[in-house]
Amino acid sequence: MRTACVIGWPVEHSRSPLIHNYWLKHYGIAGEYRREAVPSDKFGAFVRSLAARDYVGANVTVPHKEAALECSEPDDRARAIGAANTLWLDGSALRSTNTDVEGFLANLDSCAPHWDRGLSIAAVLGAGGAARAIVYGLIERGVERILLVNRTPSRAEVLCQRFGAKVRAVAWDRRDTVLDEAGLLVNTTTLGMQGQPDLAIGAERLPDHAVVADLVYAPAVTKLLGSAQARGLRTADGIGMLLHQAVRGFALWFGKFPAVTPELRALLEADLGKAVPKSAE
Repeated sequence: MRTACVIGWPVEHSRSPLIHNYWLKHYGIAGEYRREAVPSDKFGAFVRSLAARDYVGANVTVPHKEAALECSEPDDRARAIGAANTLWLDGSALRSTNTDVEGFLANLDSCAPHWDRGLSIAAVLGAGGAARAIVYGLIERGVERILLVNRTPSRAEVLCQRFGAKVRAVAWDRRDTVLDEAGLLVNTTTLGMQGQPDLAIGAERLPDHAVVADLVYAPAVTKLLGSAQARGLRTADGIGMLLHQAVRGFALWFGKFPAVTPELRALLEADLGKAVPKSAE
């Protein structure tokens, strides 16, 4: 019986237990995946006691992703991004990685095959932890120029310094101007999420070949994605990334690379209470 968990504060909103427990049942693996609500001042002690709590590893969500890096032995990807979302025990060593990168890339590959062919300019909205993972992934795929649009210029500049000359900060009030030449637009902010303000950016100015990705998964089809689909542009939603980023953690803890299937996606959509319209499939 192997057990893993997701650690956050709060953590009740996490859909990770649904995903991992589905895979455990589907593959007939004796295991369990739980939620653990842990405040910031107790996080370090908690992760150091994972083995004593009979956990083989854990996912880490807000606000602990940077602290997880400090409490573990990160791989090159987590170190470069500056945040970890997956922990696993390797003997007595607690190791960490960041699977947001492969979750984002795998989802794009699935929804918009060959999206990176000839892609020279990408526009990324936001400059938080998610944006760091996306920028890293885009550089990994060879994107020549990344325009980082954020409300707080200083946060965008931090990412520019971290990732180098390929990344350039753009003021939020000039966000519309970057769309004219962007072959990929990615929203990493919470704008457009249920209960949050609208993003106030559409896909109208994007080139006809552009691809649009939104990390928001509630609603599944955000206004940004809806405007892109209305133009016939290819899109990738947050539900897909949520599913794909879970794959490697499951493999590390339970020894099986799971498949992201339509059945699992439908289960997650139903749990979120927002089924995707047929036009968005």
